[in-house]
Amino acid sequence: MRHQKHKYRVGSSPAHRKALMKNLSSELIDHGKIKTTHTKAKATQIYVEKLVTLAKVDSVANRRLAASRLGNKLAVQKLFAEVGPKFKERNGGYTRVIKTPDGRVGDGAPMSYISFVD
Repeated sequence: MRHQKHKYRVGSSPAHRKALMKNLSSELIDHGKIKTTHTKAKATQIYVEKLVTLAKVDSVANRRLAASRLGNKLAVQKLFAEVGPKFKERNGGYTRVIKTPDGRVGDGAPMSYISFVD
């Protein structure tokens, strides 16, 4: 039974969900703010919060863990150089999800912005 095993249903398979989280997290770290569907934003928020907590302590082990979870060398460098030190004194809550009033043009899916807290 799947009790207490909640994950956002984005994508069709676990491999697709993992690839999607890697890509959305890398783009969020690179750009600071991205627009995506609300469900994908909430799923990305969980993934990125854990990466930022990891980046608060700069060590070789943490960099390797982040690299394995992101798969993007430049995003890992930016995560540990800029994002991690910015939230050094903050105990969680590094991102915010803001709903947009209009849906996506093609299918009307609810859209949101996800960004880092300033």
